[in-house]
Amino acid sequence: MEAQYKMKANEIDITFIEAIKKLFAEKDIVIRISEEWDETEYLARSKANEDHILENMAAEPTKSFKGQEFEEYTSKRL
Repeated sequence: MEAQYKMKANEIDITFIEAIKKLFAEKDIVIRISEEWDETEYLARSKANEDHILENMAAEPTKSFKGQEFEEYTSKRL
């Protein structure tokens, strides 16, 4: 069995620990802790990746809306 928990460090309490102990009972377990990477920050660590991301963003078609225009635009397409 494998389980993954995503939480803030300050959310870990005795209830969480007891739940893990109950779930895995007498089994040997491995606890691995890692910081979560911000995806954009992670990808931008490389200058080549950052340039590629910015080029792709610039190439994306865009549309701007004012007031009710978005609702009118989407209602015609749904």
